[in-house]
Amino acid sequence: MYITCLDLEGVLVPEIWIAFSKASGIPELKKTTRDEPDYDKLMKWRLGILKEHGLGLKEIQETIATIDPMPGAKEFLDELRSFTQVIIISDTFEQFASPLMKKLGWPTIFCNSLEVAENGEITGFKMRCEKSKFTTVKALQSIGYDTIASGDSYNDLGMIKASKAGFLFKSPDSIKAENPDLPAFDTYDELLAAIKKAMN
Repeated sequence: MYITCLDLEGVLVPEIWIAFSKASGIPELKKTTRDEPDYDKLMKWRLGILKEHGLGLKEIQETIATIDPMPGAKEFLDELRSFTQVIIISDTFEQFASPLMKKLGWPTIFCNSLEVAENGEITGFKMRCEKSKFTTVKALQSIGYDTIASGDSYNDLGMIKASKAGFLFKSPDSIKAENPDLPAFDTYDELLAAIKKAMN
């Protein structure tokens, strides 16, 4: 029995923080887990920048409302879900993910949550568990599932390497070069074919 675990940003939808960086005109917010492997450090740094500029959840949600899934992402997900269970495992937050899940046809997502003050300021964040992607894959395996995983960033490597089959998808060249043992794909058709093959 298989469960396919997918990253969200950079795989199915564009990077939220890059979109918000453009919308807000704050270039520093372009930094993602492709650049900074330590997610805790990255998020604390982002929250500092938001506070400095007086920006909160409302402004980020306004940007998210304008984001559409990557071309072909919903069709890929629909096809994938026709022959295997799929869980999106993301380090994003419930408050960010919901409108995007609607556009993707409400797939299952495991993510984290933000701590938001009454005035809309994001004061902190609550991670579901430590090393959430790796931990989730190991938990699924402990209840009898084989996992197949795919993602694009440093924080996806744990779940990819711990799975029965794992693939890089739309990853930057630097991550591909550091992980030459991992098959890397750039189109949904290639990824779909690789997942089907891994299940047979």
